[in-house]
Amino acid sequence: MKIYNNLSDFKKLNNAIVTIGTFDGVHFGHQKIIKQLVQKAKADNGESVILTFFPHPRMIIDPENQDLKMINTINEKAEILKGLGVDHLIITPFTRDFSNQLPEDYIKNTLVDHIGTRHIIIGYDHRFGKDRSGNLNILKAAGSHFGFTVEEIMEQDIHDVAVSSTKIRQALLAGDVGLANDYLGYPFSIFGRVIKGDKIGRTIGFPTANIFVEETYKLIPGDGIYAVTVEMESEVRSLKSEIDISNLLPSTLSPQPYKGMAYIGQRPTINGMTRNIEVNIFDFNQEIYGQDIKMNFLKFLRHDVKFTGLAALTVQLQKDKEATLDYFNE
Repeated sequence: MKIYNNLSDFKKLNNAIVTIGTFDGVHFGHQKIIKQLVQKAKADNGESVILTFFPHPRMIIDPENQDLKMINTINEKAEILKGLGVDHLIITPFTRDFSNQLPEDYIKNTLVDHIGTRHIIIGYDHRFGKDRSGNLNILKAAGSHFGFTVEEIMEQDIHDVAVSSTKIRQALLAGDVGLANDYLGYPFSIFGRVIKGDKIGRTIGFPTANIFVEETYKLIPGDGIYAVTVEMESEVRSLKSEIDISNLLPSTLSPQPYKGMAYIGQRPTINGMTRNIEVNIFDFNQEIYGQDIKMNFLKFLRHDVKFTGLAALTVQLQKDKEATLDYFNE
């Protein structure tokens, strides 16, 4: 997959099969669109193109609202899309000027003149242009004029609930990683660097790796204990020639992920002042400070609780470990 950090870097194609969206989470519904995109491109001897945006449009349109967090970082999203077989990913910087384009101007300038769109696939609720006034009917009318066809993918339902990035964010913030993973179609993950902590876990028999996530817009699940798998970095592949963003995902992670339990919270038992992300990796004693790891969240075990002291915490952590192992042995 070729990645373009700006629309101006993209060379117009003769037969571009296109879809557009933020695709945060690249969830079950998004995957339906993208698989159709890739199949259509192959069937028509064309090339599949995804036009996405960074930052998320809502971060620009409503900058005072700092509550919006993303299910994927831009690099995580790119890695998932590559795995789905997409040919081209255009990451367009989203600005107020860009958002204020009339739908007709956006279609001509971006889809027709810059990309060379011959067929476009969109989700059932896709809106674009100034005040989100562009819609399916406007696209179809423009297609008749410019010579491209339009295909709509209807919303997908899981557990009789329409899948959406918003619902996935809500599930994650509530700690319901099981529901979030059902919607996503894959385990939600956090990618970060192992940093030094205060090593209290070692003194009670539960050493943890403290994880630093550089992207402040990355969503972190609700406080509590989780069953996770952990993948270790073995080789970092540079994509800087394709996309000008640092902290890229590793190309090769450990083939046999480790089992473990993750903690998210402020460590109330020791009167912690900051929110931590930590993981106790089972059957593991390697030195990994400075390494990048990926944690896959599989099951929520319990909420964060303040215990009477480290002895009581240790007893509970042993129960948490047993519950985690029970989960993996199911």
